[in-house]
Amino acid sequence: MSGPFSTLLVVGAGKMGGALVDGWLAQGVPAGSIHLVDPAFAQSDHGWPAKGVAIHASAADADGLRPDLLMLAIKPQAMDAVLPGLAVFDHPDLTVLSIAAGTTRQRLGDAFPCACVIRSMPNTPAAVGQGATAVYGPDAGDAVRVGVTALLAAVGTVVWLDDEALMDAVTALSGSGPAYVFHMVEAMAEAGEALGLPADTALALARQTVVGSGALLGASEESAAQLRTNVTSPGGTTAAGLSILRDGGRLTALMTDTLIAARDRSKDLASKP
Repeated sequence: MSGPFSTLLVVGAGKMGGALVDGWLAQGVPAGSIHLVDPAFAQSDHGWPAKGVAIHASAADADGLRPDLLMLAIKPQAMDAVLPGLAVFDHPDLTVLSIAAGTTRQRLGDAFPCACVIRSMPNTPAAVGQGATAVYGPDAGDAVRVGVTALLAAVGTVVWLDDEALMDAVTALSGSGPAYVFHMVEAMAEAGEALGLPADTALALARQTVVGSGALLGASEESAAQLRTNVTSPGGTTAAGLSILRDGGRLTALMTDTLIAARDRSKDLASKP
């Protein structure tokens, strides 16, 4: 399933990096082809060797490895400290796949001048195979595009972008989006509690409503707008509630402001040297 990539080096074994590697294993990528680098391995192997994955506490520990794909699964704030030590892995047949917000291809290209550099932005539902990932890599050939798509599709939906500037919007929408949904569950539960429901009951109902609605949306061929219409009887209770959310486009305006704030922060990260 790893296509043109016979050796994969993942720098950063946190939640997102770990979720992607677990997805690869589930889709049949040979465990022996995967190497993980993370300073946390100096204290614990976190169960990776038991899965057949090689671990290294530093890039220096993996010296001599010639990966076909190097995935950067680290926080953008750590780039300055980490990138110099990875230069040893640069070679003309290397594909560098970054999942770090706000780190431009230009900056990555400066660190890996020989490699094909690809930016991507997954989100945390990748941990359960339901992620959404946007990818930008105009220099990638067909084989690399197919290989990268297969690796990222192991944990959800993949879309390719034609403009790197759109990565900031993707970060704001789908990258940060799960937090907005989780906060909506919190808000629905608090509202239910304000109407007299016990706190645990309100939270259980709010949580399952969002989980079930997401599952229905994923399983249906109908649009979100049509599914909303299906559950909204004219003059009924749902219509009354939606009249508040949709009054003057207030929810859309709030979400737009939310995404603008997140997008602008992504731009700020990209502007830092």
